[in-house]
Amino acid sequence: MVPPDEHLPDVLPTDRLNERAKAVRDLRDELRRISNVGNVFTVIGAVAVSFGAVGVAGYINTWWAYVLSFIALARGHVALNILGHEAAHRLLFTNRTANDLVGRWVLGYPTYQAMLAYRRAHFAHHRDEMGPEEPDLSLYSGYPVPPDSWRRKLRRDATGVSAAKNFRGLLRAAKGGALEARQILLVQVIMIAISLAVMRPLMYVVWIVSWSTVWRVSNRLRSIAEHGGLIRSKDRRLTTHVIRQSWMARIFMVPYNTGFHLAHHVDMGVPWRNLPRFHDELVRSGWVTEQLEYPNYRSFWRAASSGSVKQPDVEGAGSGRSSMLNF
Repeated sequence: MVPPDEHLPDVLPTDRLNERAKAVRDLRDELRRISNVGNVFTVIGAVAVSFGAVGVAGYINTWWAYVLSFIALARGHVALNILGHEAAHRLLFTNRTANDLVGRWVLGYPTYQAMLAYRRAHFAHHRDEMGPEEPDLSLYSGYPVPPDSWRRKLRRDATGVSAAKNFRGLLRAAKGGALEARQILLVQVIMIAISLAVMRPLMYVVWIVSWSTVWRVSNRLRSIAEHGGLIRSKDRRLTTHVIRQSWMARIFMVPYNTGFHLAHHVDMGVPWRNLPRFHDELVRSGWVTEQLEYPNYRSFWRAASSGSVKQPDVEGAGSGRSSMLNF
């Protein structure tokens, strides 16, 4: 799945990009500008889709309302986790206290994400993708895999097996004294208590079951599409895939421009609103070519599951973006 040399033109530096494909100073300052007001409304929207879907289901309290809530949370959990990733990069708000407060207690802990621990591991991922300290190497390596291995991985995610592994890690960390693990459990206890106080225990059931199934599948599909089957290199085109963004994928799996992942890895200081513009700069320079781009996610997943040689079926801890095991 590694692009051949002929798809990697040597065109840098240019008058707008340096030799590492980062924007030059003036353009970089523009691209790194954070929209505090815009992100306030973005967070409110994500909370409305996720917590709001559960609250409405509890208010209506019918089987079909909970089913619709489960479906809505396919987007809701993704939205909270992706914005939590933005907060881990300190790109949600310019005020670091506000950034971390919202990132931890509003976005991260309700979705079982230890943001501070995740930040430490995730920065190792950005420093050297696929290197010896890569926290998700077992998740990305070995692709393309045979179809039966691909189905087995997704089946573990869809049936809650992968989530159960995460929850065991969370409980072990909390028992071992990890503060963030205990804070996550505190938030979950509060959420359970609220659902019981309003006599709607299914509100929390839908929340945790959706995260444990639909979110786990979505998380794997997106993570593999970001780095699956690539190699360690200083050239980010060899560590990160380029996939054309469709409106459906951007709604349910890669909201907030997270699908422009190569741009994010070239300069992780660019906030989500400016990633499409930065991606366009990479294309305009000739550094990102049409040959590098998969036409859609389905075509990538077909390629990722087309391996004919049996690969070791290693179960990774999950993408660092949602991992709770980095305490």
